[in-house]
Amino acid sequence: MTQQFYVSPEQLMKDRADFARKGIARGRSVVVLTCRDGIALVAENPSPSLYKLGEIYDRIGFAAVGKYNEFESLRQAGVRYADVRGYSYAREDVSARGLASVYAQSLGSVFTTEGKPFEVELAVAEVGTEPFSDHLYRLTFDGSIADESNYVVMGGQADIVNDSLARSWSPDTSFSEAILVAVRALSSTRRAPDGASNGEPAEQGTELLGAGLLEVAVLDRDPQSARGSVRAFRRIGTVELDRFLASPEGD
Repeated sequence: MTQQFYVSPEQLMKDRADFARKGIARGRSVVVLTCRDGIALVAENPSPSLYKLGEIYDRIGFAAVGKYNEFESLRQAGVRYADVRGYSYAREDVSARGLASVYAQSLGSVFTTEGKPFEVELAVAEVGTEPFSDHLYRLTFDGSIADESNYVVMGGQADIVNDSLARSWSPDTSFSEAILVAVRALSSTRRAPDGASNGEPAEQGTELLGAGLLEVAVLDRDPQSARGSVRAFRRIGTVELDRFLASPEGD
């Protein structure tokens, strides 16, 4: 009879966590940040159809890094949860906090019971009527949930992007300015001309990522006035994004 090797629960959880972190780190970074006009979601994503950013409900957006098939299944499950809850009760009863809790339970269950954890990291954003009422929730592969403020950075070289945002983020900016700040932060991970990643802001020698390499969306703070709709989520097209990137101040 073959004897099975014993692996301690601590070692098993550590191996699963390391596996998931490596998979997430291979993905390109995503930034979600608040601003005066609402919440901007910016991802480095050259694919024109495989989205990292999406709409969940009226004022709730979704961003993810990692394996596409895994986070897309979670996004679709979130849409179903929000639709059923909004129909059964009231649209106001659908919140980012409730959705984040559902995601945390699903991710935690997979991490502890399945053979392979999800190689994903998620952000759930809900725009409020005022900046102080915005909500950003970050969820990791093991079901951990964090209530973030100001901005969230996920995937890729997140430390470099986070350092750049810490120097340049401001709450009193328009969408165009916030998007430009996020793109500069994402571009700061690109290689300098000498072949080394300099970790400096893009305006100090690193070329900005082009619109064709980016996926950008926003959650309007007042969509009723801006577009006559209760749905706050809006994708930024290539032409509009090019205009933002061409302006040195994002005007």
